[in-house]
Amino acid sequence: MTRVIAISTNKGGVLKTSITTNLAGVYSLEGIKVLIIDTDNQGNAALSFGLNPDNFDMTIYDVLVDGFSPKQAIIEVHKNIDILPCNDNMALFEFDILTKMDQHPKPFTLMQQHLEPIVSEYDVIIIDTPPNLGLTQGNVLSFANEVLIPFQPESYSMRSLVKILNAIDQFKKRYNPELSVLGIVATLVDRRTYLHSQILQECRAYCINLGITLFDTIIPRSVRFASSVAMEGLPATLTDKNNPLVASYFDLAKEMSEYVEKE
Repeated sequence: MTRVIAISTNKGGVLKTSITTNLAGVYSLEGIKVLIIDTDNQGNAALSFGLNPDNFDMTIYDVLVDGFSPKQAIIEVHKNIDILPCNDNMALFEFDILTKMDQHPKPFTLMQQHLEPIVSEYDVIIIDTPPNLGLTQGNVLSFANEVLIPFQPESYSMRSLVKILNAIDQFKKRYNPELSVLGIVATLVDRRTYLHSQILQECRAYCINLGITLFDTIIPRSVRFASSVAMEGLPATLTDKNNPLVASYFDLAKEMSEYVEKE
């Protein structure tokens, strides 16, 4: 069965795209066929592979709004990695759908309707998401079967975590009973700061209380990942897998697999 993993939270700047693309890099090296679905209008998933999102003739927007086949928009970006890209057109998605409810009577199930036919062609599908809880995120939560939540241990981050968990619970009940929280991964962590250590302790206690996994792997604060994209046009896991900082993504992928095996 294909794993459909959403990298989701309602907070921006927490490495959603880095997690999406670097996990795809890890899986590709293992011979696993991956589809990245970018639903954030910034189009950073394509940028991570050295591609300009403004140059795409067709994107996820055209698939969801106009009903084009996803195969017309999907592009191969690396061995074992395809992308269904996104660009600025997606900023109009919510407006274009909600103002034409007669054409789209089930607005939260558009991804299910249009992407289900291609799911079986991949071993893993990873979805990069925008930093909000609007219609796009709702479609992602209705389509995915697992959610990985990046968590940056900063002020008010627990509040954002509670909101995304509540949203996941609502969509599980109303639209997608198969949806589950794969776990939470701490990102942009500086172990030297007392604040980060304190908030991570609070997060771990909260997760234990809810029966949710907080992965042991921590994605540190580093410029290495951005440098890899800028200099080589590839995620760091495909350019420097022996780097100790990059190794955190390999550790995360291993933990995620172990979690699934336990279930």
